Amino acid sequence: MSQRMTVNYNKKPCYDIVFTDTFEGLNDEITSLELSGKRFCIVTDTNVDPLYGDSVVKMVSAVASKAVKFVIPSGEENKTLDNIKELYKFLIEERFDRKDVLIALGGGVIGDMTGYAAATYLRGIDFIQIPTTLLAQVDSSIGGKTGVDFDGYKNMVGAFKMPRLVYMNMTTIKTLPDRQYFSGFGEVMKYGLIRDEFFYTWLIDNLYEICGKDPAVVEEMIVRSCDIKRVIVEKDPTEKGDRALLNYGHTIGHAIEKFMNFELLHGECVALGSVCAAYISWKKDMLTKDEYYEIRDMFVPFNLPISIDKLDMKKVLELTKSDKKMDAGQIKFVLLKKIGKAVIDTTVTDSEILDALSEINFDEENGI
Repeated sequence: MSQRMTVNYNKKPCYDIVFTDTFEGLNDEITSLELSGKRFCIVTDTNVDPLYGDSVVKMVSAVASKAVKFVIPSGEENKTLDNIKELYKFLIEERFDRKDVLIALGGGVIGDMTGYAAATYLRGIDFIQIPTTLLAQVDSSIGGKTGVDFDGYKNMVGAFKMPRLVYMNMTTIKTLPDRQYFSGFGEVMKYGLIRDEFFYTWLIDNLYEICGKDPAVVEEMIVRSCDIKRVIVEKDPTEKGDRALLNYGHTIGHAIEKFMNFELLHGECVALGSVCAAYISWKKDMLTKDEYYEIRDMFVPFNLPISIDKLDMKKVLELTKSDKKMDAGQIKFVLLKKIGKAVIDTTVTDSEILDALSEINFDEENGI
């Protein structure tokens, strides 16, 4: 089983996404890109390294002049400039030059960090994405956004850097903890909501197969998600317009993520932010009441939260205003005109945001 999808940049082929069930084809891809014979650094984390680190190093070593590994502690809290600094130091000591290559082996944190290092080390070197989580496979590995957090603020330091290749061994999902797997679904649901009503319906129709990780259904879900993102980023690679639609659920989601000190996973926060955005859409007479409640409740069977305990709503509101998606002092919200049709709205008020946060704020004393 293997298929591929080409992502264009400025209307020219830029890189392929390879969907497969093994690491065995990686060397052929490296060779076809004329990257064999170079030095490779596989960047991974302490969760992924024991599972796949040595296998990928061994595979790459067959076509590289040298293959080394750099391991970062796992977790969003380690997505920092300090760890990028350690990676720079390692690359310098290993004498990596502009012709050499980084490989991101892991989830979204590793992909973002490796891409940022590739964009900035010696003013830019090549890198390859090997995403091992559902969230990274359907979202963060595609489109060239890279970055690190700064003082806990999400992706405040970053760059656009296109990979040379995105290589997905989709069997890595089998080793994901269930919570990590369902976190990725927060991004999958987003694609249906903002762009493709038929995909949204397909997700509902295939609920049991998705939750059971049926290989054929999961593969189709990943490929269709990637295709929706591909179309959007091809039209707007550096987020001057419609690419911002991909931020649905992220404005409030990122604020909750920071407020919770990253105790909730990214996809879980996106789900909460998505509920808030759908609620605001309803209150602005874009969605019907029934559509809002359907969207909200559809996160539940995929083990994603639709409420949160003891949310400091004023603090979260303040944090939304530190988001990088601010535009001339105004928050850019992505709202739903209908299921499958998103719009950018800069008229959302503080009162509307607080009202939406109240909707997801679980009150233990009153049971609401």
